[in-house]
Amino acid sequence: MYGIVNNAFEDLISEQYGADQWTVIKEKSGIDIDFFLSNEPYNDDLTYQVIKAASEVLHVSVKTILIAFGEYWVLRTSKEKYGSLLAAGGASLREFLINLPMFHNRIMLIYPKLTPPEFKVTHVEEHSLHLHYFSQRAGLQEFVRGLLQGLGKMYKTPIEITLLQTRDEGSDHEIFKVGW
Repeated sequence: MYGIVNNAFEDLISEQYGADQWTVIKEKSGIDIDFFLSNEPYNDDLTYQVIKAASEVLHVSVKTILIAFGEYWVLRTSKEKYGSLLAAGGASLREFLINLPMFHNRIMLIYPKLTPPEFKVTHVEEHSLHLHYFSQRAGLQEFVRGLLQGLGKMYKTPIEITLLQTRDEGSDHEIFKVGW
């Protein structure tokens, strides 16, 4: 993952739990990097180590941390770093989600070594759709749930998210039903 991900996670922890907790988490994870370069790719294991250490230090489940991080990513990191791209995604939550499959194509112009997830939208109705999430990275479905919750907040649209299918149960990708 790119350094921007690790920087955003550090910001989340520092803002919500304090910079001292970030120091403890970093030490527990065994990471010896003083600061991450946003435009540089890092091994995914490093990010997973930091998240696992945060769960242990803060006594919060990995699921809870990933959901919070997903919301934070949309409401803070994405708005600050990709504000114009977010705005171009659509005028409503429904429109943004329908356009989501094209979003990472634009992000790859900024981060050419990115290995992005892939999204597909099906069962589009007036008040719901199915969002298919494909990724080479395992264990991030709750981060996606957090992203969706963050998008709901960004668009001031209450949403319901139901996980219909998961790799945890043998499928090749996740399917979320998103209703509003």
